[in-house]
Amino acid sequence: MVTAKDIEGLFHDQLSSIENEDTRKQTVATWVEAAKLGGWQSVEDLEAMPFTLLTKTHGISLIEHTIAVTEGALALADAQESAYSRMPYKVNMDRLIAGGLLHDVGKLLETEKDEKGGFRKSLKGMYARHPISGAILAAKCGLPDDIVNTIACHAKEGEGAPKVLETVLIHQADFATFDPLVMLEKGQLIP
Repeated sequence: MVTAKDIEGLFHDQLSSIENEDTRKQTVATWVEAAKLGGWQSVEDLEAMPFTLLTKTHGISLIEHTIAVTEGALALADAQESAYSRMPYKVNMDRLIAGGLLHDVGKLLETEKDEKGGFRKSLKGMYARHPISGAILAAKCGLPDDIVNTIACHAKEGEGAPKVLETVLIHQADFATFDPLVMLEKGQLIP
């Protein structure tokens, strides 16, 4: 069984930067509940899970992807805050970090192990993609609507929908880690 301590170990650096204790605890609780509902038994299970089933991941796990997206979104926020003489909007760092850590938490419900030692889309994943299942789970775990928005709207489900600023930053960081792999697979990534 995946515990709160396990999740805190995986995402220690990012979680320790969330100032609001309730947000930090609810972020961890959402991961624990997702692992339980998805049938993931251990940290090793989570570390073996690919971050997507849509293209070859070259060994990049969901955990690595989650950290990369969170850190990428933070870097985008930092770049704007450092470069703009007048920042036209304020970045909520707790929202950004929690949203980054949770943007793909629904994949624990969307993905399952197959009989061949690989992974496939689960029945739950066929009913609802990860942005929807993750948003529902985060709300159930007590996270506020603004953080739920970062999960629900970070992918195509959010196209044309109103978003908090942090959702936009998470979306950009997410696709900056996904698109190069798709392009590499199609022979479109120029060396």
